[in-house]
Amino acid sequence: MSVPPSPATPGPHPLHALRATAFALGALLLLVGVGVLLHEPLLIPPLAASAALVHGAPGLPISQPRNLIGGQLMSAAIGFGTLAVTGSTGWGAAVAASLSLGAMMLTHLSHSPAAATSVIVVLQAPHPVPFLPLLALATVLLVAIGLLPGRIGGHPVRYPVAW
Repeated sequence: MSVPPSPATPGPHPLHALRATAFALGALLLLVGVGVLLHEPLLIPPLAASAALVHGAPGLPISQPRNLIGGQLMSAAIGFGTLAVTGSTGWGAAVAASLSLGAMMLTHLSHSPAAATSVIVVLQAPHPVPFLPLLALATVLLVAIGLLPGRIGGHPVRYPVAW
């Protein structure tokens, strides 16, 4: 006798998906605009993933401000430390991502996109200044824009759930 499949989890309401898309777009365009003004890129792929978490899954622990900001900055620091030891290599990037995962787990700052930030640091070898202050600015801007949907956009989950 076979067991009937369980019903699929219902998807988000189309208006919720539209709001999340619009606010994520606004956040990412803001990062691009600030980067243009500062003549330094603020939008890197892991921050696009961070924006997707903040606006698409605002209730998850990995989406919360402490995790987003702390995980990104800690992973970047781990990336710079690994870069100093291994140089800019694929091997070093793999080590940096793994060390970032472990450190985020131990400090309760899990934010999966941040592991990619450590990879970018190792592979691209940016100068720590301005990279770290710009990363801090970008993460704070993502959190600030993340506050808006629940206050003006009718988002069903208020962000942040916890600081």
